[in-house]
Amino acid sequence: MTIPQIMEKMIAFSNGNIHDIDHLIRVWTYAKTIGELEGLDPNTQYILEVAAITHDIACPLCRMKYGNTNGKLQETEGEQLVREFLSDTGMTDAQISRVAFLVGHHHTFTNIDNVDYQILIEADYIANASENAYSERNIRNFMQKIVKTRNGKKLLQDVFSNPDLDCR
Repeated sequence: MTIPQIMEKMIAFSNGNIHDIDHLIRVWTYAKTIGELEGLDPNTQYILEVAAITHDIACPLCRMKYGNTNGKLQETEGEQLVREFLSDTGMTDAQISRVAFLVGHHHTFTNIDNVDYQILIEADYIANASENAYSERNIRNFMQKIVKTRNGKKLLQDVFSNPDLDCR
């Protein structure tokens, strides 16, 4: 399936939840932008974009099952859900496994093993920070400790209109 087809499928899966739909579009846009600016190879870019679109696939289930969308619960429930969701897309087993890994770790900021994982963390954070009005201190801390890509740093600075968010 193409990215637009997976996007349409995920929007339908979201069952009219505008917050979830807006968030996945925002995360996908940031991830796509950072990935392209970082010059990812086409397969890694595709995996990143699919992971960005599906990263919160477990939110509806978590709301129903647990009454909240805690990040660790999303990771636990999301890995299997995304495997099932992508099973009919024509993606290879390796691609689905990588997306499932990323979905199952998108709230884990340690042991980041590749650029697709790094960018997904950065894109989701930027979206969450803007949606939830994170403090400048929180954003600065994330920038200093977690953000690794040049374009993720630049995008954070631009989104929050603060060139003084030091990248060092």
